[in-house]
Amino acid sequence: MHMIPAYEIIIRLLLGAVIGGIVGFEREVHGRAAGFRTQLIVCVASVLIMIVSENYYHHIRGLDPTLRIDPARISAGALIGIGFLGAGVIIKSGFAIRGLTTAASIWIVSAIGLAIGGGLYLEGTFTAVITITALVALRKVERNIRIWRYKTISIATPLDEDSEDEITETIKKHGFHIHSVNYGRNKAKGEITYNLMVSSRDKTAIRKLFLKLSSMDFINTLRISG
Repeated sequence: MHMIPAYEIIIRLLLGAVIGGIVGFEREVHGRAAGFRTQLIVCVASVLIMIVSENYYHHIRGLDPTLRIDPARISAGALIGIGFLGAGVIIKSGFAIRGLTTAASIWIVSAIGLAIGGGLYLEGTFTAVITITALVALRKVERNIRIWRYKTISIATPLDEDSEDEITETIKKHGFHIHSVNYGRNKAKGEITYNLMVSSRDKTAIRKLFLKLSSMDFINTLRISG
């Protein structure tokens, strides 16, 4: 076996740039942190890393055939490094976690780049097709799935107002499941606070619940987050 010829290297790098650019374009359109340029660079870098691994292996073998070199070590290290890059785009806000899809796309783009860098054009290209299909076509399917949405409701009422039952009944009537209730007391303000963790599959229910709770005179403050 010989080192990879120059024309083959150029083809691999260009193909990696095209595939990384396509995946990155989809992320860019949806305003994600790792967009067009990031995904393109990650894919091309992975292609290059694999090319370097192969050429280094053949170079060392040419110098001394008795040496045993594992060409996959450099590429394995690259995947670990990409993991840290992907972790940087994950954001947790309350019960919601954003950036997981973008992090996964960075990881699979790097894997595609390694495949193409290793000359596995069919595997890399077909994986790219599956990835783009998942990001574009399956987005519509995902939107129609009725998922559980978790919210935290914070309510403050006067100390002399025993309104917990009315509050919980109102929340349940709007289709919410109450997971837990935490209590607080503020003597200075003369208030009792209720912190409820709730969930619902109806994405429009939270607005209706907010309007209903806002209309209750005994509620001093109301906050819904999550």
